[in-house]
Amino acid sequence: MKNYRLTVRYDGTRYSGWERKADRDTIQGKLEAVIMRMCGHEVNVIGAGRTDAGVHAEAMTANVHMETGLPVCEIQKYINRYLPEDICVTEVKEVPERFHARYHAKGKTYIYSCYIGNNKPVFNRKYIYAPDFIPDPDKMKRGAEYMTGEHDFAGFCTNSSKKKSTVRTVDKIEIKISGSELRFEFHGNGFLYNMVRIMVGTLLKIGKGEMEPEEVNHIFETRKRSDAGPTAPALGLRLEHVDY
Repeated sequence: MKNYRLTVRYDGTRYSGWERKADRDTIQGKLEAVIMRMCGHEVNVIGAGRTDAGVHAEAMTANVHMETGLPVCEIQKYINRYLPEDICVTEVKEVPERFHARYHAKGKTYIYSCYIGNNKPVFNRKYIYAPDFIPDPDKMKRGAEYMTGEHDFAGFCTNSSKKKSTVRTVDKIEIKISGSELRFEFHGNGFLYNMVRIMVGTLLKIGKGEMEPEEVNHIFETRKRSDAGPTAPALGLRLEHVDY
């Protein structure tokens, strides 16, 4: 069998995340069903990560081993013909046998978008979180400085496993306001379950004045989820890019 790398864009609104589930619609499940129909045998589509329910992706990377006589351009056309309208494979490439979308990923970029205007975000309401306050960007940037670097992010994730390391490196956090949009951009070598959403919730809590930027260090020290801010809603989060 040949190994193929897929770049996948999806609107996660109506899906229970990336990972296949027997009784729910997921991105992985939809992709596997279409590819199995195309090549006539079972496949395992491996994603670079497992986005949560409701989270979107601009460019999720995946790989799949399959046997087909179709050229890559026809593979892409076939898959997109039968995928639902909220999932699209934007690129298909044949890659070396040992390429693994998750194990070979070196970094990821996530974008989280908030609406801080006076009116409702009617047309992009499924992709942007609208808090009921306008946060202080300077305080949030100070809080982000404490989050940047290599830390134990156990306090910034849910269901952390005691057997696996929770140390990660976040080398960039940018906070930008353009008109009524507040945008967070995170880049790191890996992210734990709900980590980006909890970081956003913590920064928003700092921006609201309910937490001081310096308290981020306290969360790293205690490693307690209860010391961090709330988990920001899934709809504002998008996986933007995966580095290899």
